Amino acid sequence: MKPLSDTELEALLEEIESDRTECKESWAGSAPERAREAVCAFANDLPNHELPGVLFVGAKDDGTASGWAVTDENLRTLTVEKRNLRGADLAVVTVWPSDAPPVRYEGRIWIRIGSRRGLASAQDERILNEKRRYRDRHFEAQPVVDSNIPDVSRLAFEQEYLPKIIAADVLAANVRSYEERLASCGMILSVDEPIPTVLGILCIGISPRTYIGGAYIEFLRIAGEQLSDPIADEAEIDGTISLILRRLDEKLNAHLTTSVDFTSQETEVRKTPYPLVALQQLARNAILHRTYEKTNSPARFYWFNDRIEIISPGGPYGSVNAQNFGQPGRTDYRNPQLAAAFKALGYAQRFGSGIPLAREALAQNGNPPVVFQIEENFIAAIIRKAT
Repeated sequence: MKPLSDTELEALLEEIESDRTECKESWAGSAPERAREAVCAFANDLPNHELPGVLFVGAKDDGTASGWAVTDENLRTLTVEKRNLRGADLAVVTVWPSDAPPVRYEGRIWIRIGSRRGLASAQDERILNEKRRYRDRHFEAQPVVDSNIPDVSRLAFEQEYLPKIIAADVLAANVRSYEERLASCGMILSVDEPIPTVLGILCIGISPRTYIGGAYIEFLRIAGEQLSDPIADEAEIDGTISLILRRLDEKLNAHLTTSVDFTSQETEVRKTPYPLVALQQLARNAILHRTYEKTNSPARFYWFNDRIEIISPGGPYGSVNAQNFGQPGRTDYRNPQLAAAFKALGYAQRFGSGIPLAREALAQNGNPPVVFQIEENFIAAIIRKAT
């Protein structure tokens, strides 16, 4: 890991108690204890900067030098380097994000967001656990406890799933057993351990919600602009991933209206309040990229009179964060095997194309640009009606 340059360190000093910076005027009193908590928080990197945090000893909160003497005796109590920044000596502690969060200090998980350093909540800890699994086996590849092969549908696997992902001639010549084919597709852990995986339950499970409580969509058509307004239509759309997406498409087609204008132009003009392809892409993104771990929360599709809100449990993942979300080429997969299944089943044309396709369709239809609300534990896409 390359040390930060003086220019980089001076830029961090100007950020004043940001996600990546903490200043201590000296190493006296409670400073050592608070500094260790800060080191723990930087190592956890909850905001997911994937960049080091820096503790400056000998600097005030505004980044100016406090006058504390950086002596050899003081340095021996720290794992630090002495740097001269803005004409003053400072003790600098550089902390790189841990590969295996959450990191604990004296049994507690410390985090830092903006200028706030505090103890991690249950939700924060879940996010940190997920960051660790980002480097380990993904949740979708883990076995579903208490399930067995009869809990997945052989009919769905052999007649719907396999023909979509394996060429017909290869499938015809395949002499592997049913269990071997399930294992090769990631539907069970292995032939020796024939336990369905999360992927298997989601893709070909007989009753996915029995084992994965949030594996459904809550659909509401609201006759108004507030959640408290009357409900015109509601449904809990569940089943396998394919069945969920087909049933959602049926709902979208049932509620989308198309008006025809014969008078304003020489040829008829057809208008719809929302382009179907945009709603499909954003809904599929919400189902694909959501977290299915330790939550009973469904994906939500709320259709108001003036807008549609699509809410996906789970915040940004991996290399994607609130700052780069939706930017071209910035894609990461919480559920990479499910992403491959989406593509094989025809629900994604190419990886990373969902949001660009939705934006293009909305622009062509005259809708305002989609707005994303990005939080730690959910992402919402808000689509306004075309005028």
